[in-house]
Amino acid sequence: MSSNILIIALVFIVVVLITVIIVRRRAAKARRAEEQQTPPRPRDPFAAERNTGGDPESIKAGDLLEFGSEKFFVRGTLRISEGGYDWAEHFFQADQSATRLWLTVENDPDLQVSRWSDRPELDIEPKSKTITVDGTEYKLIEHGTASYRSEGTTGLNEKGGVDYVDYESDDGRLLAFERFDHGRWEVSTGESVPVGSFTIYSGS
Repeated sequence: MSSNILIIALVFIVVVLITVIIVRRRAAKARRAEEQQTPPRPRDPFAAERNTGGDPESIKAGDLLEFGSEKFFVRGTLRISEGGYDWAEHFFQADQSATRLWLTVENDPDLQVSRWSDRPELDIEPKSKTITVDGTEYKLIEHGTASYRSEGTTGLNEKGGVDYVDYESDDGRLLAFERFDHGRWEVSTGESVPVGSFTIYSGS
């Protein structure tokens, strides 16, 4: 009689355990299904828990860039290609009335990032090997012709061609000339930016 009671008790325990396992698995499956159906919640791009640093090669229109206390929105991007070599130029501003700024990201061969300011007041063309701007002498380092694709707001066509001429000073300051779709030369001055010295907040 006692052995029968023991067997019944063991069977009962096994049934209870199996039931608990089945219920837990069904609950976990239901939670996963609910998470997949629930759209991501809006998040504050300035919130402290957002990922800092970020990958410069993943920057896109809609992202926010933070340089110290300065914050800028990426409005558009140019994806530029020349002979199998690719780089990106990201157009960003604090607001629509602010100075136009650009961030160039390229692998040459290591990851290099440069920050640029448009200089529309400079009425010069890249016709010599050295050019002096604001008392600084820049020397020609490279030039070429490439193709571009435009994303977001850049003020350019969806795709086209660009001529470029780059200069650099002895102390590392940069001067660039770009001519899009056979238009006029646009002048920018810039400087190299150490990777990790600014923060990228993804817009999506």
